[in-house]
Amino acid sequence: MGASSIKGLYYITHIDNLPSILRRGILSHERVEREAVPYTPIYDKEIVAARKDRLAPDGRSLWSFANLYFNARNPMLYRVKHEKSLDDIAVVCVKPTILQRPDIFITTGNARASQSAILPQEAGIKALPEIKRGFEIVWWKTEDGSKRKIMAECLVPDLVPPEYIQAIYVASHDVRKKVRAMLRSSRIPVIPEPNMFFLPLWRSKLTQNLFLVEGDMFFSSMQTFTISVNCVGVMGKGLASRTKYQFPDVYVAYQDVCRERKLKMGKPYLIKREISLDYELADEPSSLSNADLEKWFLLFPTKNHWREKSDITGIEQGLQWIQDNYEKQGIKSLAVPALGCGLGQLEWRDVGPLLCKYLSTLDIQVAIYLPREKKTPRELLSKDFLLG
Repeated sequence: MGASSIKGLYYITHIDNLPSILRRGILSHERVEREAVPYTPIYDKEIVAARKDRLAPDGRSLWSFANLYFNARNPMLYRVKHEKSLDDIAVVCVKPTILQRPDIFITTGNARASQSAILPQEAGIKALPEIKRGFEIVWWKTEDGSKRKIMAECLVPDLVPPEYIQAIYVASHDVRKKVRAMLRSSRIPVIPEPNMFFLPLWRSKLTQNLFLVEGDMFFSSMQTFTISVNCVGVMGKGLASRTKYQFPDVYVAYQDVCRERKLKMGKPYLIKREISLDYELADEPSSLSNADLEKWFLLFPTKNHWREKSDITGIEQGLQWIQDNYEKQGIKSLAVPALGCGLGQLEWRDVGPLLCKYLSTLDIQVAIYLPREKKTPRELLSKDFLLG
């Protein structure tokens, strides 16, 4: 597992820069300034300036290098998509053969961080299996260093020539049309890849406020996440297991309410977390604007004990609780998984209509996330089936 397993490296930019990039290549910041190349900035000036003072082993500033990420779905892109419209963002994919150049450097994390080593090409390739473990993750945290490691880079002196560019990724088919119109003569493929940009893989509107979604619920824009749990304080698998790792404070609170017997079938428990998820996930969050300042967790019991199958009667009682209490609890929008499906052994054909029956009555936006364990037949996703 080395350089041969890398399928591409990535450069985040404004779509207005694409014609210049395909003509000139991806330029270092130093070269952009030296040649007075017109460009539309996508990063805060403070973030760009912070790279100027860090030096590579050859004595040159990071400004002298074009920087490519090994994983584009990282804290920087998460920040950019909050600062800019997704209609204006593109990710340029560079051929992995750039790693064969002896003049590049490979970093063990965000290059501007002092904890990240900046390795010459040969040493970087040898270290790539270990570096790869750091950037091949779907979630990151500051505490364990993963937020830094997922932003590992390849630093290319001066510029990445245009012949290395193999594809351009965008957030949607509409953006693809816009980019294709800008690049009429180019044969470089423009590929919609919503997951790269933290968007659902698929989304369908059932009512004015109710949506079906396929994707990662933990990147939802909804204010409150619903987590399927048992009543004995064990988060062993599925979303609950991810919650235990990604939000240890929620896990501690969950164990407390189980110990105090505040969590019962038919009576979910709302944790009003006082930490911004956007601040946790975005690069340089202290200067982040347009951040969601609250992300709450609704612990929703689907079974009494973790060894049991999910109880559809208890789930219906819990949905009734949501219907009766969401307004007074201050829930402004809600993400809900397919409660009891998958590991709980219930079927979507039974759970889906039940979810829609109750959640379609709420006067807030609700996103129902489809089961991830297996593909749901399209006929079971229609309005006629789900809403009757």
